[in-house]
Amino acid sequence: MAAGKEIRGKIKSVENTKKITKAMEMVAASKMRKAQDRMRAARPYSEKIRNIAANLGQAHPDYTHPFMKMNDAKAVGIIVVTTDKGLCGGMNTNVLRAVTTKLRELQGAGMGTEAVAVGNKGLGFLNRVGAKVVSHVTGLGDTPHLDKLIGPVKVLLDAYAEGKISAVYLSYTKFINTMKQESVVEQLLPLSSAQMQADKTEHGWDYIYEPDAQSVIDDLLVRYVESLIYQAVAENMASEQSARMVAMKAATDNAGSVIGELKLVYNKTRQAAITKELSEIVSGAAAISG
Repeated sequence: MAAGKEIRGKIKSVENTKKITKAMEMVAASKMRKAQDRMRAARPYSEKIRNIAANLGQAHPDYTHPFMKMNDAKAVGIIVVTTDKGLCGGMNTNVLRAVTTKLRELQGAGMGTEAVAVGNKGLGFLNRVGAKVVSHVTGLGDTPHLDKLIGPVKVLLDAYAEGKISAVYLSYTKFINTMKQESVVEQLLPLSSAQMQADKTEHGWDYIYEPDAQSVIDDLLVRYVESLIYQAVAENMASEQSARMVAMKAATDNAGSVIGELKLVYNKTRQAAITKELSEIVSGAAAISG
């Protein structure tokens, strides 16, 4: 019964695959909760920095930070945030498709592009399409660290402050909920007036500056932009674990369906072999008795 042995081997193989995907699903679910907590914990920090910087900007309207000025350069920068690993459904494909659309739009407008890749998948994609990658960071692990992100991203921030590029875009996967993630391409620089709108309060704000107001505003806006990038990476990691959990659950369910179908085929093959053997025994007995 060679066919039955082959089917049993396939069933065993799919069962082993099912165990692996089930384990990966459980690991992703555990990491997802931690990633979501990390993502939510970062939001109040960036919001507080934005509010203080906006109040300082209103208190000193005579000074405008370079991050809030428009440049006329014929080049733009784009930060592409993806994952280091795969097996997370179509998450990376969706965000890279959005990046491709943006790159074509910029090329159609006669603009050059400089890219920073955060994540191994995005780096490989940018190299394949021939984009100019000025810096990159990979191997962030499950916990993003701002000190690893500052160096590569600072290349584009300094280029914008020097007027070498006219805008900086940030592309990542935004976490909506466990079952839904959205690929976005947002303008990071220049900071819009809507972003830097201070919360309305009944009283005015006044600060004591050390060493001076301009230095404080400069540092705060740099920290604010860095916090936006960190938040994007944190949301991308939460989206990655959610997408991986859903993908592994679908793979586990599909493996169960394949096992069911293989067992049905195996039983049919086994029954056919038994029926054939019985027929041969009955025919032989009839031939001997006759």
